[in-house]
This record gives sequence, structure tokens and C-alpha cells, in this order.
Amino acid sequence: MNLPTRVKLVEVGPRDGLQNEPGEVPLEVRVELIDRLGAAGLTVIEAGSFTSPRWVPQMAGSGEVLQRIRRRPGVDYPVLVPNARGLELAIAAGAKEIAVFAAASETFSRRNINCGIDESLERYAAVTEGALAAGLRVRGYVSCVLGCPYEGAVGPAAVARVAERLYALGCHEVSLGDTIGTGTPLAARRMVEVVAERVPLERLAAHFHDTYGQALANLLAVLQLGVAVIDSSVAGLGGCPYAAGASGNVATEDVLYMLDGMGIETGVDLAGLLEASAFISDALGRPPASRVALALAGRG
Repeated sequence: MNLPTRVKLVEVGPRDGLQNEPGEVPLEVRVELIDRLGAAGLTVIEAGSFTSPRWVPQMAGSGEVLQRIRRRPGVDYPVLVPNARGLELAIAAGAKEIAVFAAASETFSRRNINCGIDESLERYAAVTEGALAAGLRVRGYVSCVLGCPYEGAVGPAAVARVAERLYALGCHEVSLGDTIGTGTPLAARRMVEVVAERVPLERLAAHFHDTYGQALANLLAVLQLGVAVIDSSVAGLGGCPYAAGASGNVATEDVLYMLDGMGIETGVDLAGLLEASAFISDALGRPPASRVALALAGRG
């Protein structure tokens, strides 16, 4: 067992979580959420997406969000960028890091972004080249790493091929996403083992949804391999518009509680995180999906 002594939590709630809300979330709420997450000690907070507002209206105004947040020293605020136009807008808004998104499933890629895997990677080559030339860092995402809503099981070799391509394009980190949350621990472990043959383990992140209640178990399985970067979403926000029934990303509070109990450092304060969770849950008019938040609320 090769457990890390410290884990970096990448907070994806303000982008990956809120983009799946049925209605638009006010700009001031998005800004306040990001500021509260930074105050809780998170050092990477996805701030928005420069996709077309026509397709993702919840992320409209991401440029203004970047300009209004209280940027904290040592905190990164990456934004999702799908194309060259998005990159231009992100740079104009002051972005320092962007993310690009590819799929390990051909069908999912075509349903999600209207092009196949290879074509998507060709598009991202120009985006990453432009971003790196402008001094920005680039993060890569691979979706459907443990299952696809259209194709079913996805083989580890398919995931490794896409991850390797993203890493070769210059992505400093590649996040492996179980988009529909069908993975189980041994499958997650095997997938990471295969990908790590192509991409250095220290450059990999785990991005697991909790549809079947397996996310924490899957995270423990890959932590034991040495993965030390975890994507999570405050209050368990999120889902997937292209994967019916998929629940949100694993809740940041639940991941933090597990890591704290294992003596693994994160630099994140649970009390501050729970305040951010309560804030966004109140703003959305529903309880958090986090087991920890619900348990502690009941205790009060």
C-alpha cells in the first residue's frame, strides 16, 4: 500500500456542479461560493466555463466571475475551454489555467461535443498550444473512464490512449472521470494501473461520481496506488446531462472527512467547507447531498 501523506483536492462544484443545475445560478452566488471555498483552504477551484451560453447557460458570465472573485495567493482558478474562441475569452478575463475535456468513449464524444475522439484531440492541440504560448497551464479531463451510458464498459486501454494524448499535448495533469459513477474499486484500480503505464502516476487525478455509492471506495483503491489528486464537488453538486440518472461528483465534505480520518493532509478546514456547503445548498433551496453535512446537521 502506497498511501500519499498529502492530497490535493480540486474543487469542481462551481463549474462541474453548477453547470448541471436546471436553472441559472446568480452571478453573485457563484462568486460568493468560490470565495468561501478559497477561505476554507481549497487551493484549486474550478471557476467557470467558456462554452457557449447557448449550450451551457448556467456558465454564462464566467469572465465576470473571474474578475469579481477575491483571488487568494496560492489558489488556482481553472476554467473549462472547448475551443480557440473560448481560449480568447478566458485569457481576456484573466485566466491563468484552463482545462480541456475529451472522452474515452467514441459514442459519448459524438453525443457530447459532436465529434469523435481523435477529432476532439486535434481541436485541443491548437487550444493547448495557444494556452501554453500565452503562459497558461492546461489540465486535461478524460470522461467515461469506467463506463459509458451508450457503450457500457470502457476498457482501460482506451482510457490510457486518450490520457496519453492529453499529456503529450502539454496537460500538466490528467483527471480520470467516472462520469456515470458505475465503477467499482478493483475496476478503478486496474484502470489507473494501465493509465499509469503511459502517464506518470503523479500527473493523474481521480474524478469519481457517486451514482452507485462507490466513489469513496474507488478513491481509496486508487489512493493505495499513490494517486494524490482528487476532484470533488462541494455539497455533492452535479450530475451529467448526457448520462441519465448520474448523480453528482463525490462530495468534497465526504472526501475530506475520510482523508482527515486517515491522517492525510489537505490543508482544507472542514468547518469552513461545511459553511460553503450550507451556503450553496440554501441558495439552491435544497439540502446538500453530502453524508457528512447531513450527519452533522442532524447532530445539531
